[in-house]
Amino acid sequence: MTHSHEPLIHIAKRDSLVWWKGWLIRLISLLLALIVSALFIYSLTKLNPVKVYGAMWDGAFGTAKRSWVTVRDTAFLLCIGIGLAPAFMMRFWNVGGEGQILMGGLATAACMIVFGDKLPNGLLILTMVVTSIAAGAIWGAIPAVFKAKWNTNETLFTLMMNYVAIQLVAFFVIVWEVPKGAGKIGIINQNSQAGWFPQIGGNKYFLNVIIVIILIVLIAIYMNYSKNGYELAVVGESEPTARYVGIKVNKVIIRTMVLSGAVCGLAGLLLVGASDHTLTTTLVDGRGFTGVIVAWLGKFNPVYMILTTFLLVFLDRGATEITTIFGLNQNYGDIITGIILFFILGCEFFLNYRISLTRSGKGEVA
Repeated sequence: MTHSHEPLIHIAKRDSLVWWKGWLIRLISLLLALIVSALFIYSLTKLNPVKVYGAMWDGAFGTAKRSWVTVRDTAFLLCIGIGLAPAFMMRFWNVGGEGQILMGGLATAACMIVFGDKLPNGLLILTMVVTSIAAGAIWGAIPAVFKAKWNTNETLFTLMMNYVAIQLVAFFVIVWEVPKGAGKIGIINQNSQAGWFPQIGGNKYFLNVIIVIILIVLIAIYMNYSKNGYELAVVGESEPTARYVGIKVNKVIIRTMVLSGAVCGLAGLLLVGASDHTLTTTLVDGRGFTGVIVAWLGKFNPVYMILTTFLLVFLDRGATEITTIFGLNQNYGDIITGIILFFILGCEFFLNYRISLTRSGKGEVA
């Protein structure tokens, strides 16, 4: 009989976790993140962490205008996350959200510039909606077709499509620049406001929120209660299994990426037609990639995605505020954001795995 040493720590995957325990783990991780961030703040800046956290809150909700900007940014980022969720649920690594949003924005800007003085505003906005959705859908369909037909690497393909979209936008910015030689478009239809989304209740961002809420409901129904949603979930779990049960995998891949690109194109519409009213190569500002974090952290669940999006936007606006109020380098705000995200991402390990200690470090092997 021989003796072997068993590890003192045993890690095993959880079968299931009671919902309140999951939220308790998330709450503990958030509290630990705030404590570690407070230690970092005080050790390097000697500032009162409570005042710093208060400034972050003021940056996001200090005034009615700031609150609505936070809501606007949350709605926009959530729209991207909702758009990317079906593709990632299918295990299609769509990192081309940035390009799909830009193409939707480009289509929107084209309609506003070309038809701004030719169509009634209602018909113009309808045209913008259709073309932005179509542009994003096409941009999403291209890598999907190549993946389905020739098994290309979707990560590299969608990533490269981002750069193609940036160059297309750069070209049309020069074509439409005002004045000539300025290298930028400026505010589109600033005087006539043709193509601008109407205000509801005197607030120009409220319509954005309504559109995104409708999208959340529709995508949630599609992913959880439709045949197509079931098929993309099966494909995501195992392509061989999906083929065995008769699911046409290639069709599912193309269909899902058309949907994903269409929703991202709609996000481009919200950005150009409802918020910024302009077009630049940096318009999306990396939020196409942040949407990936939203989708993954939210586990493709719309409710979780709302909370994740709100946290990310709050941290971003709060970090900007503390750099202004306390005269800190932008890196300080980024580090605080990074610490909090590190703990939130880290808690996913404890949600999925169970850690136990063995009573003895020895075990017998016959």
